[in-house]
Amino acid sequence: MHRPVEAEVLNNEFDKSELEKAYKDALVYAKTHYENFPVVSFLVPKHLRKHVAIIYWFARTADDIADEGHIAYKERLEKLDHFESRLNELLKGNFINRFELALFSTIKERQLTARLFFNLLKAFKQDLTKKRYSTFGQLLEYCDNSANPVGRLILELSGIRDGKAFYLSDKICTALQLTNFWQDTTIDFKKDRVYYPAEDMRKFGVEEKSFELKENNLNFKELVRYNVERTFKLFEEGKGLIGYLSGKLKYEIKWTILGGEEVLRKIEKNDYNVLRARPSLSKKDFSILFLKSFF
Repeated sequence: MHRPVEAEVLNNEFDKSELEKAYKDALVYAKTHYENFPVVSFLVPKHLRKHVAIIYWFARTADDIADEGHIAYKERLEKLDHFESRLNELLKGNFINRFELALFSTIKERQLTARLFFNLLKAFKQDLTKKRYSTFGQLLEYCDNSANPVGRLILELSGIRDGKAFYLSDKICTALQLTNFWQDTTIDFKKDRVYYPAEDMRKFGVEEKSFELKENNLNFKELVRYNVERTFKLFEEGKGLIGYLSGKLKYEIKWTILGGEEVLRKIEKNDYNVLRARPSLSKKDFSILFLKSFF
């Protein structure tokens, strides 16, 4: 049984009404931002939705600092450093806004591992400093900070702290992150980021000029095919996670996995042409995948 945050820790002029408002605002924030899949769908257990939303607020805010707007590189790093310092302070019970209060409340009430939040920030900083990856291993290390903490936090929110479950969750989250990379190939290149490992590009004879000229030649198709296939394998390796889940969360995760796999299938159906067409899920796709998640 998780012990609720005691009233006395709600300091710095914030009270329970502010906490409730923060969670409500976080829910609105999560529902109005586009992602491949609904962040807080009705399949998320009701008592966990506010917690998922405030974690999303944290991750999305850091991501926007790293990626959105026209801000100089140095200023982005400074803002992320400040955001990290605020994380350190809120973990001590020092808040400057009600969102920090809500995040503190969620971490304490659900006994979440604070290190996972710092790992996320490490990944956002890495996006500013590392634009290319030499090996697939390096890319997996990035995913270990950028994606895997989210899955582990969701499991912890649900009271699941099994090592094997964490391992399987990492497989799924890494696969989802990689799927997003292949999906956003052109968008990332415009930001001077290439997530296809250099070792793979050499293997298939692909140069960066192909990204610039949007040349979907045979070599580039084989590069994308190779990465799509090993991403499918990661999804398959992680599906054992479903056995650790129950109730609505089980179907939420199945729905999410099906969504990631469907994006990969769209890449396949489009002849691996990720340079000229970004595959995405339609409302019809969401509905069909939702029904499939129950079988």
